[in-house]
Amino acid sequence: MFRLSLERADWLRDALITCAHDEKAAGFFCLLLACAIATALAAWLVRRYSPYAWGSGIPHVEAVVSGQLPPAPPRLIPVKVRRRIACHRRWPRLGREGLSVQMGASLAHLVGTMFRRNWPDCRALVAAGAGAGLATAFNAPIAGAVFVLEDGAAVRTSIAIAALAASATAIAVARLLLGDASDFHVNALGYGDAIRPLYFAVGGFAGLLAVLYNRVLLATIEGANWLSLLPPVLRAALVGAAVGAFAWFASDLVGGGDPITQRALAVAPLAVVPAAFLFRFALGAVSYAAGTPGGLFAPLLVLGAQFGLLLAGVCRALLPNLDVQPEGFAVVGMAALFTGVVRAPVTGIVLDTEMTASVTILLPMLS
Repeated sequence: MFRLSLERADWLRDALITCAHDEKAAGFFCLLLACAIATALAAWLVRRYSPYAWGSGIPHVEAVVSGQLPPAPPRLIPVKVRRRIACHRRWPRLGREGLSVQMGASLAHLVGTMFRRNWPDCRALVAAGAGAGLATAFNAPIAGAVFVLEDGAAVRTSIAIAALAASATAIAVARLLLGDASDFHVNALGYGDAIRPLYFAVGGFAGLLAVLYNRVLLATIEGANWLSLLPPVLRAALVGAAVGAFAWFASDLVGGGDPITQRALAVAPLAVVPAAFLFRFALGAVSYAAGTPGGLFAPLLVLGAQFGLLLAGVCRALLPNLDVQPEGFAVVGMAALFTGVVRAPVTGIVLDTEMTASVTILLPMLS
């Protein structure tokens, strides 16, 4: 239901931007005002009702599973839904997965509490709910369970069983409403044995890009904190207005990013990819600094696909005799950048494979 609501919000956002362009200058300022109000509302909801709902929510879930923080209260779920839809309708370039993970974990803890389970059982349920949330967000059941085991606390049999069961059940239910097709379509890919060293190079450059991305993200958050004289809600409104200005000039580059990733996987014209890559790179840091809801996984997939496509273009220019498939580079780039930023290689590889339904270059990704 959350994914369907976000799809509807996407449609409303695009309609708003189209209407704003019809009004020219007045529409531009109305768009900025709408973005500022939506972002400020999201920030106010979090600070007023559920501080745990700030950001992606995944770090909080990890801290809960490891016993470092208490579980979030059930009221986090409606706060997450309302603030994310309010924001997503306007501008963000953040992903849906962080919220799905945290809402799944919160709902699972609520169920454990209702049935009066002890903490070890509730801990397993929280981890399972988080995995189910990720599985549903990306239509990737195995990745949801793997994420829990790879990125959570110490692996326990109870957590592994619960995560696998919850992810499988979540997908079975979600596909009744969303369908069972993979999120992205990729043309048939070769095994790439002859160009495997180039895939290694993609991974190396993606690691450097991941370091840069993390530093820019942290620097942007710190820069937003410098505005400490302003109320947090007003700071969020300023960020929302700034991203609204971005949306005015490039409306097809805002949002979670699935359509942009699909265009990259379909080999978008190389001339437009560098500008789109830089736009999304900057927009992601600015969006996250607002303290509004959203995850990093989906935006990383966008950047990874675009980055891989750019490297494929370079390789084709320098090595014209090699059979370089741009789609293969885009798929490997998605997994490589995800791994570099999130530090969860198995999750990145499995997630990438499930979302693209492509297994022929699984070995290069593993390497």
